[in-house]
Amino acid sequence: MLIVRGNSGTIGVVKAGIGRQFFVDTPRGEYVLALGPEDILVASGFGTGDRIQKGLKCVLYMIRELNSPLIVLPTDHPASARLKFVVSAGKRVVISCNIKPGTHPEQHLLCGMPEFEGMELHAVAGGVELTGLETVDFEHISFI
Repeated sequence: MLIVRGNSGTIGVVKAGIGRQFFVDTPRGEYVLALGPEDILVASGFGTGDRIQKGLKCVLYMIRELNSPLIVLPTDHPASARLKFVVSAGKRVVISCNIKPGTHPEQHLLCGMPEFEGMELHAVAGGVELTGLETVDFEHISFI
C-alpha cells in the first residue's frame, strides 16, 4: 500500500490485485465498474496521523477484499460533511478540493485536501505514478 502524506490530508493507494467487478451505488442507481489487476483503488483521508492511516487501510480492505460497494451520496446529503474518507478507482484518479466529499460518481475524480489539488495518480505496470505535485512525503506499507 502506498501512503501519501500532506499537512492536512493523507492518501492511500492499492492495486485492484485481480481483475474483478466493483459495484458503485449512486442516487440514480447501481452500476458495475470493471477493474484490471493493475488498476488502482485510491482513498483520500481528511486528516493525518496513525488513526487516519489505519482508517485508509481499513476502507481499502473493505472495498478490495470484502467487495463493499463504492457509495455515492446525493449532493445535498448531510453525511458528506462528516466523511473522514472517500474512495475512487480506475486507471487514473485526479484529486480535487473543489468538490463535495462522497458525491461524485465519476471514478476518475476524488475529493482531497488542498495540498493535493490537481495531483493525478496513474496505474502503471507494477506501480503507481504520481504527477502534479512538486514534493510529496510517501511510504510503502504492508496491506494484508
